[in-house]
Amino acid sequence: MQRWLEKRYEALWDKFKLQEFSFAQAAKVLKEQFEDEGSQVKVILSELRKSKLLEASFDESDARRRIYRLRARNQILFDSVSSEGESFTRGDLERLVKAAADLIRTRVDYTFILLLLFYKRISDKWQAEFKRVYREAINDGFTEDEALREAKNSAYHDIDIPEDLLWDNIRKDPARLAENFSMAMKVLSEKNPLLRDMLENMDFLQFASNRENTEILRQLVELFSTRSLENASPDLLGDAYEWILRYFAPQKAKEGEVYTPKEVIDLLVEITDPKPTEIVYDPACGAGRMLISAYKFVEEKYQSREEADKLLLFGQEHQRRTLSIAKMNLYIHDISNCHIAYGDTLLYPRFKDENGLKKFDVVIANPPWNQDGYQEDVLKKGEFWRERFRYGFPPRQSADWAWIQHMLTSAKDETGRIGVVIDNGCLFRGGKERAIRTNIINADLIESVLLLPEKLFYNTGAPGAIIILNKNKPEARREKILFINASQEYEKHPDIRKLNRLGKEHIEKIVKAYKEFKDIDGFSRVVEIKKIKENDYNLNVTLYVFPEEEIENIDVAKEWSEILSIDERIKNVTEKIEEYLKELGY
Repeated sequence: MQRWLEKRYEALWDKFKLQEFSFAQAAKVLKEQFEDEGSQVKVILSELRKSKLLEASFDESDARRRIYRLRARNQILFDSVSSEGESFTRGDLERLVKAAADLIRTRVDYTFILLLLFYKRISDKWQAEFKRVYREAINDGFTEDEALREAKNSAYHDIDIPEDLLWDNIRKDPARLAENFSMAMKVLSEKNPLLRDMLENMDFLQFASNRENTEILRQLVELFSTRSLENASPDLLGDAYEWILRYFAPQKAKEGEVYTPKEVIDLLVEITDPKPTEIVYDPACGAGRMLISAYKFVEEKYQSREEADKLLLFGQEHQRRTLSIAKMNLYIHDISNCHIAYGDTLLYPRFKDENGLKKFDVVIANPPWNQDGYQEDVLKKGEFWRERFRYGFPPRQSADWAWIQHMLTSAKDETGRIGVVIDNGCLFRGGKERAIRTNIINADLIESVLLLPEKLFYNTGAPGAIIILNKNKPEARREKILFINASQEYEKHPDIRKLNRLGKEHIEKIVKAYKEFKDIDGFSRVVEIKKIKENDYNLNVTLYVFPEEEIENIDVAKEWSEILSIDERIKNVTEKIEEYLKELGY
């Protein structure tokens, strides 16, 4: 409620409380205290009715007159709380984010949609917490003013937000939206240090530096203001974040940004099979989607969010803006058992313990493929380089095997499972990469190599590969590597014509083959390491297993009969045409 209206409500409440009063009586009070005229009183009473703070009924003695009765503020809050069970569907949220995406298209960085969605969520959640505490305080005998003060106490709120920086208060002044949001980012970062990485990298003043963007910001704010997000589940909000990231992936791919398809992430997580109480690490975590997928996998497999909460998640990201998205993404999913750090993983790994580099049960990532500039002299400037790059240094033009070695070193000796999505070329390129590959194969650390279908990724048509490494391979798998050729396991992407994707049945087939670790004609093959040595340590999947071409069975007699039949029909048609030509004199 606007302050001018609130003052008039308070004046009427002091005079009448819950007693009935007439228009004339209200006009007298407002005239005395605020010098409001009759026409203004009509507007005031109308606005109070819209705010549900005033009820009106007809006077039984004179139907032309109305009788008014104020409603207590706590009653309004009770009514609001009672509506908390109203459903907010996936369709509602999808329509909201699609409208936002259509509004900005490619003119504005999509990160601002994510940030506004995040801010609306934390603001609506604060208000829900406020209403709950206020109601409990009233029930405990607090006065209205005491209950209001109690409900604003930061101890009751997940995030400390000053009341004047709540969403509805920021949007009151459309001309100053950029300034207000900019101030809100600064204040909230100071009051909530955990939000600093999420909020400090978003510059609303720069965003609204031109008139077009200022109007886009206004429309986005009004769009998100149409629905309350306090009742939206973390799963729905998380899906909205995933939808936005996926929607803008084709455009961002042109700018060099990597987006790992959800199906590839799900495949990697199912193969590495994280369990409650284990620690999962993504050294190139991007928007945090692999860590979230690991959490959701445990939640679904064990049918318990409590079990998923036992999973500890760690990630590192070297781009500030992407780090912000990752932290917002995890918060929106209501995942708190996660630690995301900023920095260049290959040079400055952030997670350490008393023994040096921290060790994890599951290490999964889709690092930048063929990353340039991490040759020997550069990597030797980084921390723990002797420990991490013991199998050799990569060439300047590709850091693929540097990433793989870092992930290997980060895995526990007894339980460590490593899954990496990587460029197919690192499986067979020569030179320094072959030397590293040779050492890792001889150490018997590679468990499986999987060739993916082509056209799965937004930024390249190349097929890509997944390498599964295990520091403690089961006895039956030692001195062997399972090759899986999944190049034919795809369906057409439903939304993007030029792309393919892994279907659910394809993921199930690949995971089953990995678990069974056996030969399947045209699909998988268990190869002894001595055979790989004979092939010059080449891990190219097609060298060991190639999809069988479907052989078409042809009934020769039937086909010949059909050919003769066609010849006979052609002969008959030819004879008829000749007859027609003769009749015409030709």
